[in-house]
Amino acid sequence: MADSAGSTDQRILEETLAHIRRHGARRTTVLSVAEALGMTHAAVYRYFPSKAELFDAATAEALRPLEAALRDIAEGPDPAPDKLERMATSVHRAYRRLALEDPDLFDLLAEAVAQSRGVGRKHRARVQSAVQRVIEEGIGGGAFPGGDARRAMAFFFDALHRFIHPVSIRLDREASAAALDLRMERVTQMALRALTLGRV
Repeated sequence: MADSAGSTDQRILEETLAHIRRHGARRTTVLSVAEALGMTHAAVYRYFPSKAELFDAATAEALRPLEAALRDIAEGPDPAPDKLERMATSVHRAYRRLALEDPDLFDLLAEAVAQSRGVGRKHRARVQSAVQRVIEEGIGGGAFPGGDARRAMAFFFDALHRFIHPVSIRLDREASAAALDLRMERVTQMALRALTLGRV
């Protein structure tokens, strides 16, 4: 029986990710992905109309585990401050791991965010949505007094920008992981203290 459109999409994305990881983004072509799958490049274009769209879809696929982890944290039973800390740590570590282990793939993400392309905007929106949910929960439960969710979100992202923004992570790619973790922990604790005291 022929593969469904969904499973074919998935096979193409998985092969594209494998090619980018093995050969880099510049040496990965629609033709090379198609040949590895025993397809024609025209068949791949039926699912992804351009190389740029294929790469964006592959980038989005690589980010799904992080986005799912953030949703799980948001839905968990922990207090709001603990959730925010775990979210910040999860984003930082996921980006750092991608930057070090899959640098070409991470560069695709950083460029998508910097250029405000669809895949970058959607990913940032999902991260922000998870954080917003926790901040609103904290405000509603009294953990974050003040009642201004927008201000609290802006403060949180501003305070942690260096540690949770892909472009900043790229700039710090060669920095010591231990040193960055320590600095991030300090900044996160300062931010959470300000939120819990309503000083934002």
